[in-house]
Amino acid sequence: MNETIVSVVGNVATQPVYRELAAGPSARFRLAVTARYWDREKSVWTDGHTNFFTVWANRQLAANVAASVEVGQPVLVQGRLKVRTEVRDGQQQWASADIDAVSIGHDLARGTAVFRRAGKPETPPTPARPEPNWETPRPAEPPADGTAQPTPEPAAVT
Repeated sequence: MNETIVSVVGNVATQPVYRELAAGPSARFRLAVTARYWDREKSVWTDGHTNFFTVWANRQLAANVAASVEVGQPVLVQGRLKVRTEVRDGQQQWASADIDAVSIGHDLARGTAVFRRAGKPETPPTPARPEPNWETPRPAEPPADGTAQPTPEPAAVT
Protein backbone atom coordinates (compact mmCIF):
# COMPACT_ATOMS: atom_id res chain seq x y z
CA MET A 1 0.00 0.00 0.00
CA ASN A 2 1.42 3.39 -0.96
CA GLU A 3 0.83 5.83 1.87
CA THR A 4 2.59 9.05 2.76
CA ILE A 5 3.98 8.67 6.30
CA VAL A 6 5.01 11.95 7.94
CA SER A 7 6.62 12.97 11.20
CA VAL A 8 5.88 16.54 12.26
CA VAL A 9 6.89 18.63 15.26
CA GLY A 10 4.65 21.49 16.28
CA ASN A 11 2.39 23.02 18.91
CA VAL A 12 -1.14 21.95 19.80
CA ALA A 13 -3.38 24.77 18.50
CA THR A 14 -6.82 23.59 19.71
CA GLN A 15 -8.08 21.62 22.68
CA PRO A 16 -8.45 17.92 21.72
CA VAL A 17 -12.05 16.90 21.03
CA TYR A 18 -12.80 13.38 22.30
CA ARG A 19 -15.79 11.34 21.11
CA GLU A 20 -17.04 7.81 21.72
CA LEU A 21 -18.12 6.45 18.34
CA ALA A 22 -19.55 3.08 17.28
CA ALA A 23 -16.12 2.17 15.87
CA GLY A 24 -14.41 3.13 19.15
CA PRO A 25 -12.97 6.29 20.71
CA SER A 26 -11.76 9.11 18.47
CA ALA A 27 -9.97 12.38 19.18
CA ARG A 28 -8.84 15.25 17.01
CA PHE A 29 -6.93 18.48 17.43
CA ARG A 30 -5.22 21.08 15.26
CA LEU A 31 -1.43 21.18 15.11
CA ALA A 32 0.51 24.32 14.15
CA VAL A 33 3.87 23.66 12.49
CA THR A 34 6.06 26.71 11.86
CA ALA A 35 9.24 26.54 9.82
CA ARG A 36 12.20 28.47 11.28
CA TYR A 37 15.24 29.62 9.40
CA TRP A 38 18.44 31.54 10.12
CA ASP A 39 18.28 35.08 8.72
CA ARG A 40 21.90 35.83 7.77
CA GLU A 41 21.31 39.56 7.32
CA LYS A 42 19.85 40.04 10.82
CA SER A 43 21.75 37.13 12.46
CA VAL A 44 18.60 35.84 14.17
CA TRP A 45 16.22 32.91 13.84
CA THR A 46 13.05 33.91 12.00
CA ASP A 47 9.65 32.25 11.82
CA GLY A 48 8.56 31.17 8.36
CA HIS A 49 5.16 30.02 7.13
CA THR A 50 2.86 28.16 9.57
CA ASN A 51 1.08 25.02 8.38
CA PHE A 52 -1.95 23.67 10.22
CA PHE A 53 -2.83 19.99 10.33
CA THR A 54 -5.87 18.26 11.77
CA VAL A 55 -4.55 15.30 13.76
CA TRP A 56 -6.88 12.31 14.18
CA ALA A 57 -6.30 9.63 16.82
CA ASN A 58 -8.32 6.47 17.34
CA ARG A 59 -8.87 3.80 20.02
CA GLN A 60 -6.42 3.86 22.95
CA LEU A 61 -4.35 6.63 21.37
CA ALA A 62 -7.48 8.85 21.38
CA ALA A 63 -8.10 8.24 25.08
CA ASN A 64 -4.45 8.96 25.91
CA VAL A 65 -4.48 12.17 23.83
CA ALA A 66 -7.59 13.41 25.63
CA ALA A 67 -5.93 12.78 29.00
CA SER A 68 -2.45 14.10 28.14
CA VAL A 69 -2.45 16.81 25.47
CA GLU A 70 -3.31 20.48 26.03
CA VAL A 71 -3.24 23.67 23.94
CA GLY A 72 0.23 25.14 23.48
CA GLN A 73 2.17 21.98 24.24
CA PRO A 74 4.96 20.95 21.84
CA VAL A 75 4.30 17.50 20.37
CA LEU A 76 5.65 15.08 17.78
CA VAL A 77 3.11 13.36 15.56
CA GLN A 78 3.74 10.45 13.23
CA GLY A 79 1.08 9.14 10.91
CA ARG A 80 -0.47 8.97 7.45
CA LEU A 81 -0.90 12.26 5.59
CA LYS A 82 -4.24 12.80 3.86
CA VAL A 83 -4.95 15.93 1.83
CA ARG A 84 -8.60 16.67 1.15
CA THR A 85 -10.05 19.32 -1.15
CA GLU A 86 -13.58 20.57 -1.66
CA VAL A 87 -14.54 21.60 -5.18
CA ARG A 88 -17.87 23.33 -5.96
CA ASP A 89 -18.95 24.71 -9.30
CA GLY A 90 -15.53 23.95 -10.74
CA GLN A 91 -13.69 26.07 -8.18
CA GLN A 92 -11.66 24.85 -5.24
CA GLN A 93 -13.37 25.92 -2.01
CA TRP A 94 -10.85 24.69 0.54
CA ALA A 95 -8.05 22.23 1.17
CA SER A 96 -7.27 20.40 4.40
CA ALA A 97 -4.22 18.42 5.45
CA ASP A 98 -5.06 15.69 7.96
CA ILE A 99 -2.78 13.27 9.77
CA ASP A 100 -4.17 9.89 10.78
CA ALA A 101 -1.88 9.51 13.80
CA VAL A 102 -0.06 6.31 14.65
CA SER A 103 2.02 7.87 17.44
CA ILE A 104 1.89 11.14 19.41
CA GLY A 105 4.29 12.30 22.10
CA HIS A 106 5.54 15.41 23.85
CA ASP A 107 8.67 17.05 22.42
CA LEU A 108 11.25 16.49 25.16
CA ALA A 109 13.66 18.89 23.45
CA ARG A 110 11.40 21.67 24.74
CA GLY A 111 10.31 20.37 28.14
CA THR A 112 9.91 17.39 30.44
CA ALA A 113 7.14 14.84 30.81
CA VAL A 114 6.16 12.10 33.22
CA PHE A 115 5.09 8.83 31.62
CA ARG A 116 2.28 6.77 33.16
CA ARG A 117 1.19 3.52 31.59
CA ALA A 118 -2.49 3.59 30.68
CA GLY A 119 -4.67 1.09 32.46
CA LYS A 120 -5.95 -1.79 30.41
CA PRO A 121 -9.59 -1.50 29.40
CA GLU A 122 -11.88 -3.62 31.50
CA THR A 123 -12.62 -6.99 29.94
CA PRO A 124 -15.35 -9.39 30.93
CA PRO A 125 -14.14 -11.79 33.60
CA THR A 126 -13.00 -15.18 32.40
CA PRO A 127 -14.24 -18.32 34.10
CA ALA A 128 -12.18 -19.04 37.20
CA ARG A 129 -9.73 -21.90 36.84
CA PRO A 130 -7.97 -23.36 39.82
CA GLU A 131 -4.27 -22.56 40.05
CA PRO A 132 -2.24 -25.71 39.32
CA ASN A 133 0.12 -27.04 41.96
CA TRP A 134 3.55 -26.27 40.51
CA GLU A 135 5.57 -27.57 43.44
CA THR A 136 7.60 -30.72 42.86
CA PRO A 137 6.86 -33.21 45.63
CA ARG A 138 9.86 -34.13 47.73
CA PRO A 139 10.75 -37.78 47.97
CA ALA A 140 9.96 -39.24 51.36
CA GLU A 141 12.87 -39.76 53.72
CA PRO A 142 13.76 -43.46 54.03
CA PRO A 143 13.01 -44.83 57.49
CA ALA A 144 15.94 -45.36 59.81
CA ASP A 145 15.41 -49.15 59.83
CA GLY A 146 16.19 -49.34 56.05
CA THR A 147 12.76 -50.61 54.89
CA ALA A 148 11.52 -49.13 51.61
CA GLN A 149 8.50 -46.81 51.59
CA PRO A 150 6.22 -46.37 48.56
CA THR A 151 6.88 -43.17 46.54
CA PRO A 152 3.91 -40.76 46.65
CA GLU A 153 2.18 -40.01 43.33
CA PRO A 154 2.65 -36.45 41.97
CA ALA A 155 -0.38 -34.15 42.13
CA ALA A 156 -2.46 -34.18 38.97
CA VAL A 157 -2.57 -30.91 37.03
CA THR A 158 -5.94 -30.09 35.51
